[in-house]
Amino acid sequence: MKKVDCPLCIDDGGICLVRTKQYRIVAPREPEFLGLIRVIWNDHVVEMTDLEISPRNDFMRAVYFVEESVRQMMHPDKINLASLGNVVPHLHWHIIPRWLDDSYFPLPIWGQRQREISAEKVSQRQSDEQLLMRHIQEQQLEG
Repeated sequence: MKKVDCPLCIDDGGICLVRTKQYRIVAPREPEFLGLIRVIWNDHVVEMTDLEISPRNDFMRAVYFVEESVRQMMHPDKINLASLGNVVPHLHWHIIPRWLDDSYFPLPIWGQRQREISAEKVSQRQSDEQLLMRHIQEQQLEG
């Protein structure tokens, strides 16, 4: 079921890397947050416990797969997992690579900018993000 005024029902919100019957994995392509990936439930569901156990487990396996992929391809110092839904009440997870020198660290990426990062690091992370996106697209995920 889709909701007509829900942005995640209307649009992928970025480049869809994987689409299964249950969920999709999307690179929102936000230049300030390189490597950020979202795992989005396809139907309009608000909370994790709205899902039956089996689909909930499939969904979380996708989140874990993306986290592992981000760690492997982007080499962050930390991963943030966020499922808020306050602004967009549609079930989705943000998998966010964090570096000690990223622009917002140690605050959330939605916080106040703390510093600029070098063009060299941005370039490296852009390259790593391209590899990450290819890696995710090449996987055969079920769900």
